[in-house]
Amino acid sequence: MNIHLRMLGCRLNQAEIDHMARQFQAQGHTIVDDPAQADQVVVNTCAVTHDATRASRHLIRDLHRAQAHAAITVTGCYAHLAPAEISALPGVARVVDNLGKDTLVAQITGVQPQDFDHEPFARAVRVPGGRTRAFVKVQDGCDNACTFCVTTVARGAGRSRTIAEVVAEVRFLHESGYQEAVLTGVHLGSFGHDRGQSNGLADLTQAILTDTDIPRLRLSSLEPWDLSPDFFALWRDPRLGRHLHLPLQSGCDATLRRMLRRTTQADFRALIQAARDRIPDVSLTTDVITGFPGETDDEFAISRAFTEEMDFASLHVFRYSPRPGTAAARMKNHVPEDVKKQRSAVLIAHSAAQEARFAGRFAGRVLPVLWEQIAGATEDGFINVGYTDNYIRVRAVDRRVLTNTITPARLGVYDPAAGVVEVTVEHSEAHPAP
Repeated sequence: MNIHLRMLGCRLNQAEIDHMARQFQAQGHTIVDDPAQADQVVVNTCAVTHDATRASRHLIRDLHRAQAHAAITVTGCYAHLAPAEISALPGVARVVDNLGKDTLVAQITGVQPQDFDHEPFARAVRVPGGRTRAFVKVQDGCDNACTFCVTTVARGAGRSRTIAEVVAEVRFLHESGYQEAVLTGVHLGSFGHDRGQSNGLADLTQAILTDTDIPRLRLSSLEPWDLSPDFFALWRDPRLGRHLHLPLQSGCDATLRRMLRRTTQADFRALIQAARDRIPDVSLTTDVITGFPGETDDEFAISRAFTEEMDFASLHVFRYSPRPGTAAARMKNHVPEDVKKQRSAVLIAHSAAQEARFAGRFAGRVLPVLWEQIAGATEDGFINVGYTDNYIRVRAVDRRVLTNTITPARLGVYDPAAGVVEVTVEHSEAHPAP
């Protein structure tokens, strides 16, 4: 069969789609980029905001128009929360909730996928979409009770894979050609807690670094209260990417209390300082919500000032969106949409300035770059795009296609319009994929 896979939303959704791709391919099916060629379509939806659910519906309709004869299977958070709405969309043949997602491939093919215990090249597994980094789902569900978040409803309680399972998958991915693995989860920092492992994520990270040869390992979003200063000692290994995404959501203690976020300005400030003390040149990014119910002008000003003090490399800014079934949706004093947009625009502009400032710190420095794709070509060569180990997006024109190699590169000028740093590749070293 020809299978077309699509997703919206978070890195966990990407990890799940990538995992499905490998399972389909292991059974001999073909992943196609063009939905018009598909016999089966799988969509992993998102429900974090109203915009996400609307985008999910539009995507399903577009895919049906592209190939009316393909059977569409829909999964993900929106499918879990509103299965009847999804089932009514044209072309939808099957709705699989998040708790049944692990059996989705078997439901479509009738064959139970095997674990990663076979020689990958013998199974002709390719890197889906030409990617050089793989998102590895190590944990699902969340036991937090943030008042704005629908994830606990959509994903259920926290549950973790075993360390041995994850190590085996990372080893398989490296043997298949991936140069980087990114560990993902709804609540990544709680990995192993459901199995009685208080230091589960640290143990998992160390096991991967010890028992695999993956050139790069990166951690996705981590709640700040899950980490201690000792955790940062793991970055003694240079294969661990120097980038931490630590969701703040608000820089105002009063707002954080209404959100039921288990951090404060003081706690977060201390954590950021500990990370910078232990990880030189670390890139620190965060999430911020504007217009949470009850957020006054003074609260927003406090939050904005704190994000400026923390000197993040960039911000992911979200306008608050009421989600059915959450405590925040029932709160009073909702902020008007025009005010949310104004506040969001202020933080987005601040983020752009911070991103330029962080990238500018490394002008003239040589950093290792994993080249991920070709963005075009000029008379002088191919336009190679990749990321440094501390997650600066870079671009180089070179006569070689550098995709899926790691090379040193000298950073130059930051292009704010493209959000990328122009670099010069150091040709003396290049580490190709196996």
